[in-house]
Formats: sequence, C-alpha cells, structure tokens
Amino acid sequence: MTQSSTPTIRLIPKANARALRRGFPWVFANELVTDRRTRALEPGTIARLEDAERRFLGIVAVNPNSRIIGRMLDRDEEAVIDKNWFAARIAHALQLRERLFDAPFYRLIHAESDGLPGVIVDRFGDTCVVQPNAAYADVLMDDLAAALAEVTGVKNILKNAGGRGRTLEGLDDEDKVLLGAAPDAPVPVQMNGATYMADLTGGQKTGLFYDQRPNHAFTARLADGAKVLDVFSHVGGFALAALAGGAVSALSVDGSAPALELAQQGAAAMGAADRFETRQGDAFDVLAALGEENAIFDVVVCDPPAFAPNKPALEAGLRAYERVARLSAPLVEKGGYLVLCSCSHAADLNAFQGACLRGIGRSGRWAQLVHTGFAGPDHPLMPQLAESGYLKALVFRLQ
Repeated sequence: MTQSSTPTIRLIPKANARALRRGFPWVFANELVTDRRTRALEPGTIARLEDAERRFLGIVAVNPNSRIIGRMLDRDEEAVIDKNWFAARIAHALQLRERLFDAPFYRLIHAESDGLPGVIVDRFGDTCVVQPNAAYADVLMDDLAAALAEVTGVKNILKNAGGRGRTLEGLDDEDKVLLGAAPDAPVPVQMNGATYMADLTGGQKTGLFYDQRPNHAFTARLADGAKVLDVFSHVGGFALAALAGGAVSALSVDGSAPALELAQQGAAAMGAADRFETRQGDAFDVLAALGEENAIFDVVVCDPPAFAPNKPALEAGLRAYERVARLSAPLVEKGGYLVLCSCSHAADLNAFQGACLRGIGRSGRWAQLVHTGFAGPDHPLMPQLAESGYLKALVFRLQ
C-alpha cells in the first residue's frame, strides 16, 4: 500500500490524544470515529491516525472487530510497514537479548514493549515460535517471518495460534510451519543449571515460560538441602531449578500429564530423576490432600495460571489467590519459604500481595516478605502500558 492510498482514521474529540502522544500504544473502539468507511476496513489494515483536530498521531494497525481497534506501529508519518520495518524492530530487540544471554534461548519479541504490538516471539536455538495476536501480524506474516529469518538466521519458524488474544481479535486458531520444519521431539533448554524439555508444537503457549527465569534462580538459592513442592509446575519450572540448586527432593504438581512427563524427562536429562516426583491432579485438591497428610516442605511454590486475566475477573481471581495462599502456607516448615506468583495483569502488585497475606494469615501463619520478583529482562516493560508488567513473584519466610 502506498503512502497516498493509506486510509486515515480519526479520534473523537473526547478521546485521550495526550496519552497516545506520550506513548500509550492502543486506541479503543469508543475513542474512534467509527463511520461506515472505518468499519469497512479489513482487519490488519495499516492506517494513519489523527486527533480530532486532524493532527497526525501515528501509523496504526486497524482491526474493526477488536475492542483495541488501533495499535500504534510507528510515529513517523513516512514509515512504511514492510519487511525492512520488521527487520529493524527485530534487530533492535535481538541486540538486547544477545547482550543478556549466552545462548539463543529467550523471548525475542515481547509485543508492544519491543515495538511489535500483539506479537510474541520465543526463540529456541535455531527455531522461533511466533504468536501473532494481532490482525496486522497475520496479514503481514510473510514479511514478518522473512525478516525474522534474515535477522536471526533461524532455520525454523512456527506459528502458534493458541493465544487468547487471537480469539479477542477474531483470528483463526490454525498452527502452521512458516519456515523449515517443526521439531519431532521436545527441545532441551538449559536455564539456571536445569534442563527443561520444551514441546514447541503440543505444549502450552510457545512451549516454555521464559519469564520466570530470574525467579527460578532466586528460589533455587533457597533450595539447597531443602524439600521442595512446586504446584502448577507445568514442565517443572521451579522444581527443576531447585534440584539444580541442591534440593534433596522436589515434588511437581500439575493437572497436565503430558507436562509432568516433560518435567520427568528434564529431571532425567539433568541426572536428578532420583530426587524428583510428580503428582497429577487439580492443584487445589492436591494442596488440600497434602494438608490432610501433614506433609511439610522447606520451600513451597505456587505459580498458577492467570486467575484474573481481565478486570471483570479480578474479584474472583483475588479470592483464588487467597485460597492458594491459605492452602499452601500450612505445608511450609517453620522458617521455610513460600513463593506465590501471579501472571494476571488485572491484579496489580498491591492487590495480589494483599490477597496472599490474607490467605497466609487465615492459615494461622505469620510471614516476612523477603523478595519481590518480576519477569526477566527479555520481557521488558512498556512504562505506558501496565499490562506489559503482568508477572509478580512474592517470596515469604513463614514463622
């Protein structure tokens, strides 16, 4: 699309143009003049955004089917969104990751925070898994994939269409291979001395959660000589890091048998199978059962899925976090550690901490907060977008 043929969309007078000028990346449907012409734009259309006085604000991707009708791509009026544009954004992101990590296993693109709204790219050596959670990324996927291969040199690029964001955008759920081939076995990933087995085609999200890496490392420092319980363990996240840190035993609890099988493979790969056990079941049921069994651990970790993925779910989500804390705190040895995590962006740090403390208090325990952790630096924060700072990890010492 040439610059002259690029459509223009315009804010209504009451819209917050100041926030957009200061870096906020989204335009909501109720902020835009949505006349028949705007509603007729194809999802993924690139357009010029103007304020109510017709002053240029930026180049945006439009999806009339989404509550987020516009996503800011570039504030340069002459910008052309093509392969070269993607390559420049990817190269900028890669420069940070290569400075931070010795091996190419990390989140390469963290959506808005890396200037590619709605796009997640996790790298596993010579394979990248892309979650295009915005319509423009689907429309321009050939340019995105070509730029990704050119900049990184990866041989395989997979599209993962399982993100919740795609449903909100009205997009398909079709996974596909964009370049090369999908791996025919789980990919071993080394982090914090542990080995994780990432299923890039059948696992959750892109196959592995890189965001908890620094919180795994902190918890591993507490685990030397300890008995560890890791609830909502997925493929062994905190448990395997704890074993690498010298834990005498680790028990992983998860509802997914395939995830626990991958955790067992990881423990075996790092020579820790004899110190590792798994227990499949509903996390709340297993926590209650362990309480009835009078089980005690030196370190207990609960890293659940997002109980409050949006504001309407906040109240119920906070009750769920409180319940997790109430059930898990009695399992912690006196002087031991309880690690409670949330990946709900709707529950801010204060709300989440309050729910945790209520649960600990109602269990009859008293806690010191010894550490507050967030996502690793390959998940950078966009200061103007609170949603980009979703992950919180609280480490309590219980008396």
